[in-house]
Amino acid sequence: MNEYVIYSGEKFVVEWFYDEDGNSDSFTYFEELNSVQKQKFLHLVKRIGDSGKINDKTKFRNEGDKIYAFKPQPDRFLCFFFKGGKVIVTNAFVKRQDKLPPPEKDKALQRMNSYTERVEKGEYYEQE
Repeated sequence: MNEYVIYSGEKFVVEWFYDEDGNSDSFTYFEELNSVQKQKFLHLVKRIGDSGKINDKTKFRNEGDKIYAFKPQPDRFLCFFFKGGKVIVTNAFVKRQDKLPPPEKDKALQRMNSYTERVEKGEYYEQE
């Protein structure tokens, strides 16, 4: 059973993305962080979940093409917003340069498309 929900707030439910095989490399990345790094990310997730926005571009930023980034230094967690008040975290990596690496953004876009298609077909969430 996959653990989709990271945090359920008043404005948004923030979830991990899982591929067709039930793997979530963003969740695996998170699990390998130290406790301080985890707390930085979870603080940002709670802010977006409860208030619906993070106005600080050093913490949360629109990367274009409907992809956004949680920015707990030095990590990046890419995500997108989905109907029904969901934020889906697609992938994560350590920031090593000023600009968003194109392969990471491409991965986020592919996963956004995969999620959307699978949800519309009723194939994304596990049946109870």
